[in-house]
Amino acid sequence: MRPFRIDVPQDALDDLRERLARTRWPDAAPDEGWAYGVPLDHVRQLAEYWGREYDWRAHEARLNAFPQFTTEIDGADVHFLHVRSPEPDALPLVLTHGWPGSFAEFVDMIGPLADPRAHGGDPADAFHVVVPSIPGYTFSGPTRDRGWSSRRVAAAWDTLMRRLGYEQYGAHGGDAGALVGRQLGLLNPKGLVGTHVLQLFSFPSGDPAEMAGLTEDDMARLAVLANFQDKAGFSAIQSTRPQTLAYALTDSPAGQLAWNELIMGMGEGNGLTADQILTHVTLYWLTATAGSAARQYYEDAHDAGALEGPNTAPTGVAVFAGDFLSIRPFAERDNTNIVHWAEYDRGGHFAAMEVPDVLTEDIRTFFRALR
Repeated sequence: MRPFRIDVPQDALDDLRERLARTRWPDAAPDEGWAYGVPLDHVRQLAEYWGREYDWRAHEARLNAFPQFTTEIDGADVHFLHVRSPEPDALPLVLTHGWPGSFAEFVDMIGPLADPRAHGGDPADAFHVVVPSIPGYTFSGPTRDRGWSSRRVAAAWDTLMRRLGYEQYGAHGGDAGALVGRQLGLLNPKGLVGTHVLQLFSFPSGDPAEMAGLTEDDMARLAVLANFQDKAGFSAIQSTRPQTLAYALTDSPAGQLAWNELIMGMGEGNGLTADQILTHVTLYWLTATAGSAARQYYEDAHDAGALEGPNTAPTGVAVFAGDFLSIRPFAERDNTNIVHWAEYDRGGHFAAMEVPDVLTEDIRTFFRALR
């Protein structure tokens, strides 16, 4: 375990601004909106703010307010935040970010989770909070070998929690972190009390009888899924040719910004500020990990040792209105111990940043019965 502090050299920030100022912009189709991808005007406006006004040092200082460490697990460097609760009976909890997010997704939740007494909550709901960066992402740096699928990440998190001295713990994740959370449930290591996720990515199997039993609401959720699939070119490329993509993203900050369109809402909006979006994009840029982060998609698509379900660990789901809407009949087919299912009419794919108070309370509720 090695203490870690973010300290980006000034010349790296100067280089970023110079590159943004020299961006070679593409043209755009007339009246394009979001039909072809993220609109030119949208990226230019964010890039201009990024290069002239965005204050990385302020966000760096905020992130450095949390104790950070690195350790080596299974041949990979793992960067993580570790905030111990002042409450002696706190439950250890590992929080896993998604793509194109980072460990910084959880900055507004760490305090309330670790010290509810100081944030108007019940001290009985306290957690010791661990927030790792997935191998290949940001300060965990590029992975040094192949095979870092969500399954392998889940096994590494179990090692990390035990290395920290925790014999029992819970897990939460969204997006890629939800895949890691479910893989933890499939591994079901001794001491895992339950896993809480923002999505259960369970899809139709092709059985006509399965479709016949769906409600109107279920069918509407399938339509949301189809709409997302129409736009999710990033998933197809990262699952097949992540290295080809890496050259452009590592060389062009404007390209990195545009590629991360999921965090901008993909034309449907979300509750994130420009600073929240740019903090994640800046973390990818400064660490040159766009390509290695994308490899998680490839590894999951080519994981010959992927565990077969169903997941029998206690599982909780928080479904937010602006997100992928998990389809309950399919989710229950693949996860047979769903003990908590909550739906919210606000918030979206990045709920930890959009509605941190709502997500914090949902995590507390889920684990309250499992402590």
